[in-house]
Amino acid sequence: MFRLWAKEFKDNRMLKDTVICNDNDDTRTHKVFNAIDEVCYQFNLGKPIWLDANVRDFQRYDKTRFTQDNFMEGIDFDYLEIHVIEED
Repeated sequence: MFRLWAKEFKDNRMLKDTVICNDNDDTRTHKVFNAIDEVCYQFNLGKPIWLDANVRDFQRYDKTRFTQDNFMEGIDFDYLEIHVIEED
């Protein structure tokens, strides 16, 4: 089972969160991108752009934050944080 936790923060307070579960046989990368697609759909967001810092953080900690720099349109929160909380 693969689970990714996504959280929206503004002024150091969590506004929304969701956990996306995926138990198919895709690669880890596909599972991450599919989960982000689902998060963006649930939160009504455009897809974030992965910058080098996001890739490094995600590879090292299984966690990263997307700020306004990662989105093409304006956002009404400070950052979106994703974190892999379970992986088999």
